[in-house]
Formats: sequence, C-alpha cells, structure tokens
Amino acid sequence: MNLVNGGSMSNESNDILFVNFNQDCTSLAVGTKTGYRLYTINSLEKLQETFSCEREIEDICIVERLFSSSLIAIVSIANPRKLRVYHFKKGTEICNYCYSNTVLSVRLNRNRLVVCLEERIDIHNISDMKVIHTIRDIPSNPKGLCALSVDNEKSYLAYPGSSQVGEVQIFDTINLRPITMIPAHDSPLSAIAFDWHGSKLATASEKGTVIRVFSVPQGKRLFEFRRGIKRNATIYSLSFSPDALFLSASSNLETIHIFRLDIPRERWKDEFILFKNFL
Repeated sequence: MNLVNGGSMSNESNDILFVNFNQDCTSLAVGTKTGYRLYTINSLEKLQETFSCEREIEDICIVERLFSSSLIAIVSIANPRKLRVYHFKKGTEICNYCYSNTVLSVRLNRNRLVVCLEERIDIHNISDMKVIHTIRDIPSNPKGLCALSVDNEKSYLAYPGSSQVGEVQIFDTINLRPITMIPAHDSPLSAIAFDWHGSKLATASEKGTVIRVFSVPQGKRLFEFRRGIKRNATIYSLSFSPDALFLSASSNLETIHIFRLDIPRERWKDEFILFKNFL
C-alpha cells in the first residue's frame, strides 16, 4: 500500500511511505524516506528483519518482492517514472526502465511483471524483463488500481474498465488477450483482489458499503457482503485467505471486516449428494 497520499500518520511511522506483503504473505516490504526494509513473517508476534538498504536510494514509494526470492522492484519519489529491478542479496541492479508517466503500482508473479501508469499498463516477461505487451488508452486510473493473480497457469490481470462506474477488465497475461469485463458496481472501483488460484475476484467501490466476489473468468457473482449501509467508507485493501474461505477488507475507518465465503445451501445439498454417491 502506497502511503504517500494516505493521510496523517503518527510521528513514529511518518517516515514510512509504502508497506506491502509479498505474493504468499511470507515477507513484508517497507519503503521509507531513507530506503527500504524486508521482513520475514515467522509468527504473528514478531517480524524478523532480513534485509535493510539505507541511504543508497531514498524516498522509496514502491517496493515489491517476488515471493521469497532475491528479486525486488522499486520506485522512488525522486524518480517516479523509473522502475529499478534489483537482486538485493548480491546488491546488483538487474535492469531499469523509464516510462512516459509516473509509475503508480507494480505487480509481480513468477511469469510476469506488470507496471501500471494512469492511462497505460506495461507487461514484462519476468525471465528477461522485456516488455511483451502494452495495454494503451485505459480509462483514467490515478491510483494505479490493479491486481495480478499468482497462479502460474492463469496469471490474470484485473484493472478498472471505466472511470465512471465499477467495471473490471480481466486480461490474460500469458496469452496476452482480454478475457471478460465484469460490471461489478455502479460507482468507480476502490479495491480489487484475486484469490490464490485466480478463480475468484473480490471488488469494492468508492462507496465502500458493498463488497462482491465474482468467478473468474466467467464473471458470475458468487457472493455479496455489506460492510455498512448508512456510513460510506474508503476500502483500502481486500485479501482472501489461502483457502479462499475468508475475505478481509480494511478501510479508512480503522476497521477490518472479515467475511466467510459460505457455500449456498442449494449448492451444499448438491455437493453433499455428490459426495454421498462416492461412499
């Protein structure tokens, strides 16, 4: 999460510009005014610092790590149009790219590196970092909102299909073609997230009262949850549990909601009958 425009912070943490988990939530990356740090998550009680880079590159507003590997991608406030890819253990720069506009977000999986600008998305091949496709003239996306599934086979990319309503465009980054467009909400999107397998997509709009879950690539609505009715909220992030049975949502109201993705009763009966036939 980019905290540069995230509002006021306490004096203890006002040097933190960016915080994000890696793809399997085993590592935490923190961008600060003096550099960046990487932590290993061994337990809920303690973070173990595994690497720290101070003063070499300052004001890190984006730092993304590829799983638990040594590959990281960073962007600084001083050079917001420049993406640097490093092997942090060796201390070497693998490559760097300069773009026509500010880099708003970066997403990684084992096949692709995705760079999101306000009106364009570049897709890189992770093996050689070459740009293999560019999605041009996307609707204005000033927050760089996008999500990349971590599944090796599917590797779907989701991004807003409209700046006026909550449409989600699903793009196949392996075969480099659009898959489907999901009309998720009446108002613009504020958060989107895939589950681990890339078979479900969670969405929230700027109103922040309703959170929906859709099947991918079919685009069928599977679940709908109400976070609130009277009071709107800005949803900062959505995240599935590894088994996709739970979905969490954080907001500007300093609350975290956790929803259970229950199987509908009719479908449960069908699955029980199917299971019974195997006995």
